Amino acid sequence: MFRLRSGFVTAEMRVARRGSLLARTIIAGGATLAALLLAGCGSSSSSSGNTGGGGSSSEPNNCKGTSVTSPAQPAPTKNYSLAGFSGTVKAGAAPVAGAAVQLYVAGTSGNGSAANSLLGSPATTDANGAFAITGAVCPYSNSVLYLVSNGGTPAGATAANPAAVMVAVLGTCSSFNTTAAIVNEATTAAAAWAMSQFLAAGAQIGAPSTNSAGIALAATTATDLVNTATGNAPGVGFPATGTAPVAKIDSLANALNACVVAGASSSACTQLFSAASVSGTAPTNTMDAALNIVRSPAANAAAIYALGSTSSAYAPSLAAAPSDWTLSASYGGGGMNGPSSVSIDSLGNIWVTNYFGVASMFSNAGMAKFPAGISGDGLMNSYGGAVDVNDTMWVANEQSASDVNGGLGSLTLLTNTGSAAAQYTSGGLNFPIAVAFDTSGVAWIVDYGDSHVTLLSADGSPLSGATGYTSAGLQFPAAIATDSKCNAYVANQSSNTITRVLADGSAFTDFAVGQGPTSVAVDSADNVWSANYYADSVGLVSAAGTVVSGAGFTGGGLNAPRAIAADGAGNAWVASEHGTTLAEFASASGATPGALLSGSGYGPDANLVEPYSLAIDAAGNIWVSNYGSNSLTEFIGLATPVKTPLLGPVRVP
Repeated sequence: MFRLRSGFVTAEMRVARRGSLLARTIIAGGATLAALLLAGCGSSSSSSGNTGGGGSSSEPNNCKGTSVTSPAQPAPTKNYSLAGFSGTVKAGAAPVAGAAVQLYVAGTSGNGSAANSLLGSPATTDANGAFAITGAVCPYSNSVLYLVSNGGTPAGATAANPAAVMVAVLGTCSSFNTTAAIVNEATTAAAAWAMSQFLAAGAQIGAPSTNSAGIALAATTATDLVNTATGNAPGVGFPATGTAPVAKIDSLANALNACVVAGASSSACTQLFSAASVSGTAPTNTMDAALNIVRSPAANAAAIYALGSTSSAYAPSLAAAPSDWTLSASYGGGGMNGPSSVSIDSLGNIWVTNYFGVASMFSNAGMAKFPAGISGDGLMNSYGGAVDVNDTMWVANEQSASDVNGGLGSLTLLTNTGSAAAQYTSGGLNFPIAVAFDTSGVAWIVDYGDSHVTLLSADGSPLSGATGYTSAGLQFPAAIATDSKCNAYVANQSSNTITRVLADGSAFTDFAVGQGPTSVAVDSADNVWSANYYADSVGLVSAAGTVVSGAGFTGGGLNAPRAIAADGAGNAWVASEHGTTLAEFASASGATPGALLSGSGYGPDANLVEPYSLAIDAAGNIWVSNYGSNSLTEFIGLATPVKTPLLGPVRVP
């Protein structure tokens, strides 16, 4: 029978703690059930605890090491010469004559900063919509390259359309190898979604110089969504093991096409610009309209769909209006088998732990780096993991072979080549279930079996004694995150609290946030968010230690919320194990902290099935693991970018 810390936890609730995961595991094997029944909840020894306030923004830094940074990347080549290429501007299948085409590289002074033109004067398309580019030189080999077409007269139209602004993202200068490029409504839609976090009105694309990696990831996403050589979705780089959102791209492209071919003063353009208005201000061109739609994806979705239905330029298109215009892609393969936690390294690669003894790694394009995944090396019953400063993945194995730590679990370290770097068992590991790193590179591990927290150095040396830290407030801890001062916040799944643990284990503070916190995230200002599984709510504790959320924030389709992450703007994103949508809540620094921003929930067409974890990359893509379908879902360009890997609180790249 279970050894329980408090009367609140029952055997049935422990099964529920993992949603359907544990129940499915019990059915799969009696040995696993027996091991789980032997696991108890740790008893408290020393340290103080309380509920409510007690935090302080003036608390000293408790980091045990020094600040760490991710590995340096190769320096780009300056003055990178582009090979000449030709292109065509099209409205659907119709060539656009007389359009002004300029070649740009993205700006480097901030998101949406002014881009730099590479041509002395724009090229002009001929009667066939054709243009040619020669003699262009990029400032750097990793500069993001894109084309903008302004105006022109589509074949069959009687006059030029100044509202027709279309974009094609070509990738980085060194990756672009196409001898002919298409600019059309589909490439414009791909640019709007993939580059949304780096776009400003007037087709200005830019990023901070510190996030050249993020904007390059976004550019690759754009070319994977639509093939710039053909103007059709998907691109050649989209993996065969994935499902591309072709119909949704084509539907938005049709809405843009209706305006492009009809003319600026047409009802089609009027309807498009009205539906894409923001705060009463209407866009004046098709590119800005697309950007507004992406940034307010649930606004006027049916009206935009209806306009797109008047055009058949792109197919296959949606058969009915979507709930919103969020764009998602799903990916399989990589050996995924019960995918659980998701972590992202400095290159944008996606690591996925799996309960059934496999670790999976995907490129940022959704391509499995190891088709069958990585197995062996002690991988067993893995729910948690995280990438460290060296891009090494630490996988928490909740159980281990009987001759390894007495069967009480271990940590397996994997490099991005798929090799095992080490296996750690020290520090009192006892059914380890989650991992997080602080800003000094220390690993914090949640021991679900005895309700302790173990701290390990990079070489596996214990920093929290032989058995780790514990307190009365730690009750079936399920997740952990760290703040800028190297303190940790632990989600106690069998209570209504999250617990702050000082790095030296000297003090513990409990904050009541809602029943069953199962995931926790710390934003860039050290505010702490929790996903409250049993309460169908989200909790928020300020950096000063005040519970801001009261009884909890609700709505957005929350239904057993399992996963939570904060983005670079401080907004919280939540996926629910029993839900099918993604919820967004306003940042703690906003006018209304915790305000629901996603209505009834984003992406009901994303096919989320028992989502377990989510993470945000440097391009603003949100990655969600689906335990119930052995798949990975990418919500494209939806969140404010985050520096990866996640070391301590969210960092803005």
